[in-house]
Amino acid sequence: TLWKNMKSMSVLRPFKAIRPKKEYASKVAALPYDVMNSEEAREMVKGNPYSFLHVDKAEIDLPKDTYIYSEEVYDKAYENLSSLVSDGVLQQDEKPCIYIYEQTREGKVQTGIVGCASIDDYMNNVIKKHELTRADKEADRIHHVDTLDANTGPIFLAHRKNDILKEIITDWKEYHEAEYDFVSDGVRQEVWVIDDDKVINRITEEFSSIPSLYIADGHHRAASAVKVGLKRREANPNYTGDEEFNFFLCVVFCADDLAIMDYNRVIADLNGNTKDEFINKISDKFEVEKVGNSAYKPEKRHTFGMYLENEWYCLKAKDGTFDEKDPVKSLDVSILQNNLISPILGIDDPRTDKRIDFVGGIRGLGELERRADSDMKLAFSMYPTTLDELMAIADAGLIMPPKSTWFEPKLLSGLFIHELH
Repeated sequence: TLWKNMKSMSVLRPFKAIRPKKEYASKVAALPYDVMNSEEAREMVKGNPYSFLHVDKAEIDLPKDTYIYSEEVYDKAYENLSSLVSDGVLQQDEKPCIYIYEQTREGKVQTGIVGCASIDDYMNNVIKKHELTRADKEADRIHHVDTLDANTGPIFLAHRKNDILKEIITDWKEYHEAEYDFVSDGVRQEVWVIDDDKVINRITEEFSSIPSLYIADGHHRAASAVKVGLKRREANPNYTGDEEFNFFLCVVFCADDLAIMDYNRVIADLNGNTKDEFINKISDKFEVEKVGNSAYKPEKRHTFGMYLENEWYCLKAKDGTFDEKDPVKSLDVSILQNNLISPILGIDDPRTDKRIDFVGGIRGLGELERRADSDMKLAFSMYPTTLDELMAIADAGLIMPPKSTWFEPKLLSGLFIHELH
């Protein structure tokens, strides 16, 4: 209808997934390519020729001194993917389906819908972003997607609460057996295949009433997938918009299901200050309270844990250190950066400064102590950014500071592959 065409709406489209046969799923599924280095990936695949890391980090099957962005790495990835298909480890569904992907970690469940999002929705900001991307990281994934002619890693998207989608998913799970059900790194991974056209249509229809989707994780993969789609459009000037290259692989979760973990900071030195001078300087902007030697995890916004020379402190941001009306400046990562890390420690660009490093909350506060007592000097534990904060920033068209969010569990690669032709 005309009314529908006038308003923005989200597209989620079914696709014929290339995916593992049931008996291979747990062996194929692998963590995303960007959470480990080549050396770690080599260790992880030992004894497992089916791991999707052979596709996503194909340098592990080449000599150790191979440049990881060389042509032979992308060619090897293509060869490895082709072998998994020709050997019958992966096979393609005969008809376009939508899939349910559920992860359970420590009793917490997140349930996503797997399909393909539109590159036009990305460009028209129906799919909202909150992070800048780096051209060098994009270039790698563009080359990878282009060579493989496929999206191999799903983009992690979120939508605001939707009771109808929840009901459809619950009903399907109740009456159908999971296609995959296995545990990987302590996380239960379950997948259901929705192959009923009526149910697929109900889901796609419901998505067409959702005004915005939000990238939770995977900004580089999303930007790369879109750029490959645009390249294909250029090469096919008579494209209709219906070709697979106009869409990219995603898993969409209800924001209520998701939890962002803390993303903590470790710093190499006190920027020439003695301990007393440093604590004196930060007292201008923060209430500083010594809490002893047991690790301090902040329990509310605008409070921070600080570990220095075997002691933990609680820092509370004083009035005037942030503006609650500004969704970016009121983020805890911004408050710490703008009032302490930059002016007192002299680290103005945390993206590039080697004196700062970031530790995902999954590693625990013991890792902060270990780093501060070994290769670093000082650590900060953070209160996690919330999904509401993320969506408010994306809605305002603003950008989050680097390393603001850590999502766990990670979406595994290799369970769904979206072919572009």
